[in-house]
Amino acid sequence: MAVRTIDDVEVQGRRVLVRVDYNVPRDDQGAITDDTRIRATLPTIKALLGRGAAVILMSHLGRPKGAPNPRYSLAPVARRLGELLGRPVPLAPDCVGPEVEAQAKPLAPGQVLLLENLRFHAEEEANDPTFARGLADLGDMYVNDAFGSAHRAHASTVGVTAYLPAVAGYLMQAELDALHRVLDAPGHPCAAVIGGAKVSTKLGVLRNLIGRMDRVFIGGGMANTFLYAQGHDLGRSLLEADLAGEARSVLDEAARRRVEILLPIDLIVAEAVDANAQRKSVEIDAVPADWMAVDIGPRTCQLFAGTLAGCKTVVWNGPMGVFEVAPFAAGTKAVAQAIADSGAVSVVGGGDSVAAVEELGLADKMTHVSTGGGATLEFLEGKTLPGVAALGQK
Repeated sequence: MAVRTIDDVEVQGRRVLVRVDYNVPRDDQGAITDDTRIRATLPTIKALLGRGAAVILMSHLGRPKGAPNPRYSLAPVARRLGELLGRPVPLAPDCVGPEVEAQAKPLAPGQVLLLENLRFHAEEEANDPTFARGLADLGDMYVNDAFGSAHRAHASTVGVTAYLPAVAGYLMQAELDALHRVLDAPGHPCAAVIGGAKVSTKLGVLRNLIGRMDRVFIGGGMANTFLYAQGHDLGRSLLEADLAGEARSVLDEAARRRVEILLPIDLIVAEAVDANAQRKSVEIDAVPADWMAVDIGPRTCQLFAGTLAGCKTVVWNGPMGVFEVAPFAAGTKAVAQAIADSGAVSVVGGGDSVAAVEELGLADKMTHVSTGGGATLEFLEGKTLPGVAALGQK
């Protein structure tokens, strides 16, 4: 689907309502610990301002459960965005209502306003039409630059498009272009690396990718279910025994389509998910009864890296182990390095995968690092994203 973007419309002298995803990580004091999502919207904001638009930004932050909560105020975001833009960014006291309208409607070309947290209103997630109309009344046109929220049919992602002309921003366009490229027009051999804790959350992704990829690498806790389905005893490892049949079905489908599935051939096991726990490398059929798999093993790292080296296209979603515990992060880091070294067209999505490439300083070696979590996952599953479907097509 080729969507219309801000390059396809005239914005001079118009108030442009822009949905962004400023759901940024913060520390216990509320300070922003990673401003990647804010930085990612700068090209769209600067382009609109440079072309004579007034920009009204709206976002959610956290889960305030439909009521105002100072803990989830966007005030820190407004300050950081102002620093990045080199100009003050006022924060409206709310996102709808007469007081907000009085602040938004007089905006002159080149001015910016950030609305307060959308999710201070339960009507946002309910896609309430009256709330959506209240948002729409603030602008003359709508831009969605929040790919990370595009899988949600909320008032700010879908409802507002019933009342305003709607197009995509540059970040949304870049996300869609990158994902379409690796799924619909990949160079061969093409591969998907899928990890994470549970098969249940990624069955749809695996089934869709088996129909598109030449190779599928499976790691993380979800690989345990596949190994269990093949008859291996995994001790106390995290796995979903009730999905063994589904795992075998995925393997059978891959065999039928002549898609190569690569599973771990050895594992790092530990007595507990603890950085200080005793750990060792074992073969997949030698997991001690009271131990658990926490990462792919060194021979698997070599196998995965060697096979990825020959790929022309790689999409990666999910860690290879308990990445957040440092001693169990080697597999995820090895995969990140292998993808960076491969020279393949590469798209990385998912919190831990993105964290790995950024921590290793490899983000600039990847073709595209997605800002979407759930949205990327649903796209890889082949689902239509409501926030994308609501935009005007070319």
